[in-house]
Amino acid sequence: MSEPFSVPVTVRGYETDVQGHLNQSVYLNYAEHARWSLLRAAGITQAGLIGSGVGPVALETTIRYLRELLAGDEVEVSCGFEWGEGKTFRIQQTIRKKDGTVAAEITAVGGLMDLNARRLVPNAGEVLKGLATDPGLL
Repeated sequence: MSEPFSVPVTVRGYETDVQGHLNQSVYLNYAEHARWSLLRAAGITQAGLIGSGVGPVALETTIRYLRELLAGDEVEVSCGFEWGEGKTFRIQQTIRKKDGTVAAEITAVGGLMDLNARRLVPNAGEVLKGLATDPGLL
C-alpha cells in the first residue's frame, strides 16, 4: 500500500493558546487544508465543484488529541478517503510530528451535496473521481 497523501505544516505562534500548545480548533484547519490540498492535487478545484453543481459537506468529525503541539513544531497532515457505496464517505487523517510521534487522529464523515437539490448525491466517490484529472489520488 502506498503512503497516504500528506502536506507539511509548521505550527505558528498565533495558533497556540494560553498553555502554549496548538489551540483545539486549529487541528480542524490543518485537516481541512490537507483535504483541499489532496483534492487540488487530484485536479479538483472549488470552482470546478461549484461549476459541476456539487460541494463537499462535513457531517461528523472526531479528533483524538494524543500529544501536544507547540509553536515551531513541524508536522505532516495526512489525508485518505474511504469510499463506500452509499451517500457518505470517511476521511482518515493523522497529524504526525517529524520524529514520527502521532499528535492527533482525525476521522470525518462527509458527503457530496447537490447544490440545487440540497441533498447528498449517491456514490460521492464516483462523482469526485469523475471530476478529477488524477483520480488515483482519491
